[in-house]
Amino acid sequence: MARAATVPAGAPAGETAVPSGMRYRQLGRSGLTVSVVGLGANNFGGRLDLDRSRAVVEAALEAGINFIDTSDSYGNMGGSEEILGAILEGRRDSVVVATKFGSDMGGSNGPEWGARASRRYVMRAVESSLSRLRTDWIDLYQLHRPDGLTPLSETLEALDDLVHQGKVRYVGSSNLAAWQVVEADWVSDTKAITRFVSAQNHYSLLERQIERELVPACLAREVAVIPYFPLANGLLTGKWRQGEPPPGGSRLADGWASGTATEEAFQVIEALRSFAAEAGVDLLSVAIGGLAAKPAVGSVIAGATSAEQVTANARAGEWGPTAEELARIDEITAAFR
Repeated sequence: MARAATVPAGAPAGETAVPSGMRYRQLGRSGLTVSVVGLGANNFGGRLDLDRSRAVVEAALEAGINFIDTSDSYGNMGGSEEILGAILEGRRDSVVVATKFGSDMGGSNGPEWGARASRRYVMRAVESSLSRLRTDWIDLYQLHRPDGLTPLSETLEALDDLVHQGKVRYVGSSNLAAWQVVEADWVSDTKAITRFVSAQNHYSLLERQIERELVPACLAREVAVIPYFPLANGLLTGKWRQGEPPPGGSRLADGWASGTATEEAFQVIEALRSFAAEAGVDLLSVAIGGLAAKPAVGSVIAGATSAEQVTANARAGEWGPTAEELARIDEITAAFR
């Protein structure tokens, strides 16, 4: 039996749902519509080969996920984009593809002298990404991180040119500080050029520091927040309890959570687990649905290494807390703000 298409109480204005159960929102002050749960393609070309990546993407599309996020640096420098391009060939129109530029590509985009947000570099990087993705356009092209050398105005003007050329539809940022998000928006307004519609930053119920400055800045400038690592490298999946070995083959087992798997974190996770039981859902739903209910959040992108994982992530996004439940989640996780 098909799941009901519902929009949780307290969801942002304009949010819609379809019979699959997936919800959709616009990213910030734009018309770009994305699924509330997105798929992070950081495992493609690294932990996952083409066939295993294909299974993940097929499950994502079946679950109603239309937003897939990658980077030119994922999958050993280009592997993720290449695999995603192969999988989406022939059905590109049905997917919102986001990728990034600005990470170290080991010289594959030519000499860049650390200025990977410069006009010179951006124009080379976009052509490489378009080729690997086997597409004529990128839906959301994101500055992966500032390079500390290039003025934001130069980067934005280059991206504006790409939008006018039709190679890029929308642009966003990643790992910018609050003041940089505000500066970028001011530059765009002043010069009347394309603006960042999103800010992709580290954000989970166990990593809430962006709520101090970045989230208020994004709310003020109508920029959508796209959380990455929303499951705290697997800690919030509920598959690992304190005193037990992490699941084999997981990021936890690979040591990704070594700095966050603290006694305090496990205490909070147990409190969230108890809250989830009271709310009639699982911990994964609280981690993804609770984060999606936070102010300014557009889409929660989570990586997956199997079809089962991406299906579970999509279902978790169907739950949305009431105002009272969200306040309770905030109270439980206050130590990580």
